[in-house]
Amino acid sequence: MPLLTLKIDVDTYRGSREGTPNLARLLRKHQANATFLFSLGPDHTGWALRRAFRPGFFQKVSRTSVVEHYGIKTLMYGVLLPAPDIGKTCAAELRAIARDGFECGIHTWDHVVWQDNVRKRGEDWTRRQMQQAHARFTDIFAEAPLTHGAAGWQMNEYAFAQLDDYGMQYASDGRSPLKDDGSLADPHAGPHRLSAFGRALKCVQLPTTLPTLDELLGRTIDGRVIDEANVHELLLKLTAAPRDHVFTLHAELEGQKLAPIFERLLAGWRNQGYELVSMAKYYEAVRDTDMPTGPVTWGQLPGRSGDLIVEPSRAA
Repeated sequence: MPLLTLKIDVDTYRGSREGTPNLARLLRKHQANATFLFSLGPDHTGWALRRAFRPGFFQKVSRTSVVEHYGIKTLMYGVLLPAPDIGKTCAAELRAIARDGFECGIHTWDHVVWQDNVRKRGEDWTRRQMQQAHARFTDIFAEAPLTHGAAGWQMNEYAFAQLDDYGMQYASDGRSPLKDDGSLADPHAGPHRLSAFGRALKCVQLPTTLPTLDELLGRTIDGRVIDEANVHELLLKLTAAPRDHVFTLHAELEGQKLAPIFERLLAGWRNQGYELVSMAKYYEAVRDTDMPTGPVTWGQLPGRSGDLIVEPSRAA
């Protein structure tokens, strides 16, 4: 049975407080497993408005209503409103996810700060950010985190090396390259290891292999405008041929307004014969297989602005 790993990024205070429990209920209803990756420090979502000056930003927000999905209040955090401390104020909601049997891991300390800065920062800054998240996770869950999924798929070599230092055996910090129609550019894409500072790292990377909903909505693909009524059909088309996949969703989107789409996907993937699993389950299935090792690589994906970590080419 092919595995479809559900990786849930929780970016904001609202996503932690509202979207996370909504998703947990939906997953239990469909007997699906998943991994929740939490932002654990201040919610500075309002600072993300600085991205308005980046190429491709307005094209993306014109397709997916940021205000509608995130709410005006969230967009004011760190600007006109104080930034709430997610780990302190939402600890009960986060612990409830673990009690429900879902795997929990680290997304980041401060989502906006990490996403906008990590690529150009050095070792001290990187380790300080990661250590804050690690300490907060351990305080909330009374155990060390086992996995990590980078905010905005943004990392640097120091961050990847730190995962090894923490003893994390697997993470999902990057993406597999995609074609314009959302299909995999390399049919062999999937689990791999990275090298940093001239040495191979132990931590196995389980890259996201499917486009996200916000990368698809509003685009024209194969002559059809992708909207909330048909986006699930496109994703189910991409998973029609059985193979292992990783799908990234967001507590702020699929956990709220886009929940009906996610529910259609859960039912569709079940009908296609997939087992819906956590990152831990996927890692256990692939840990002893041969997988390539390559350098940290940056690239772009259709429907998303800016560079992000992309799986190294497997070309000989």
